[in-house]
Amino acid sequence: MKVVVAIDSLKGSLTSMEAGRAIQEGVLRAAPDSEVIVRPLADGGEGTTEALVEGLGGEMVHVQVHGPLESKVTAGYGVIKETGTAVMEMAAAAGIILVGKDKRPLDATTYGVGEMIRDALGRECRNFIIGIGGSATNDGGIGMLTALGYEFLDKDGNAAGIGAGALKDVASIRTDHVLPELKECSFRIACDVNNPLCGTNGATYIYGPQKGVTEDLRAELDQALGSYAEVTKKCLGTDFAESPGAGAAGGLGFAFLSYLHADLQPGIGLVMDAVEMEKTMEGAELVFTGEGCLDHQTAMGKAPVGVAKLAKKYGAKVIALAGAVVDGAEKCNENGIDAYFPIIRKIVTLDEAMDAGNARQNMVSTAEQIMRLVTAVSAAE
Repeated sequence: MKVVVAIDSLKGSLTSMEAGRAIQEGVLRAAPDSEVIVRPLADGGEGTTEALVEGLGGEMVHVQVHGPLESKVTAGYGVIKETGTAVMEMAAAAGIILVGKDKRPLDATTYGVGEMIRDALGRECRNFIIGIGGSATNDGGIGMLTALGYEFLDKDGNAAGIGAGALKDVASIRTDHVLPELKECSFRIACDVNNPLCGTNGATYIYGPQKGVTEDLRAELDQALGSYAEVTKKCLGTDFAESPGAGAAGGLGFAFLSYLHADLQPGIGLVMDAVEMEKTMEGAELVFTGEGCLDHQTAMGKAPVGVAKLAKKYGAKVIALAGAVVDGAEKCNENGIDAYFPIIRKIVTLDEAMDAGNARQNMVSTAEQIMRLVTAVSAAE
């Protein structure tokens, strides 16, 4: 029997691959002749870099870059040398978690994201997978682009700046010093929002408040983004301000679309494509998936349901395992998951349940017993 395992991480306990290998061990205990393939799983958000790097045999590198404000930060990203791929999360350099309570939307910049990309170019990476959730910025990506050689000038020909406060002053764009390697690159961006750049459903109005944008600043910043988009259109001939996802990460989606010819994709789809999940599913009879907690949100398109829908395309049965199962999880049965099980085997404290050693053993044992049932039923048919 061909069995595919693709489970999201159990945050604070097991990584995606650790959980997957535990399931693999349990399956092989019960059915040693089975072909069990483990693939990493993530939804494009936190943990995606680690999942893809571990699952695809890459390595993590760390580089000092500008953080969202004045201080430098150490940002980690993944390099998969075999395919020349860099896997990044913009939040590593410009995430809201890095500013804490010091939210300054006019100053916060994506410059460090550009520095990460520049570092990866120096390591011969030409394919980029970048998650853009959790930003502290509203700069339309000019910080990132400046680090890559684009020059944003005011009416007097001086550098306008690298934060959202500079957007209103951008009058022209110079491309003479853009890194030439960018022409060789492809950018796939994990983006799970559909907001345009501007307007009441755009970057500033919808996501600005969580970054410190006050009510009296909203209209001013929104107009500044609109002005920046018009200058971009005039100088580059691109027009992506109304494109779905342009407003993601304070307009970073717009920058990727307009300047780097990126492809914005839902996170789960991008990850499954990167690990060739569809090809892996061919011929599978049973698929294991899951995450830390199964609930009604799982059924609303999170990673396990994405796996389940793909598995159903190839006629496989789908089992989900989770650290916890709560009310609303039954919706998963309506979205491709045939059955789900919590892995907790006895009453324990939360700390005991999340202990990596305990979680791994619980995962192995639960997968083994499920597989014993599957083989018993198959033998009886």
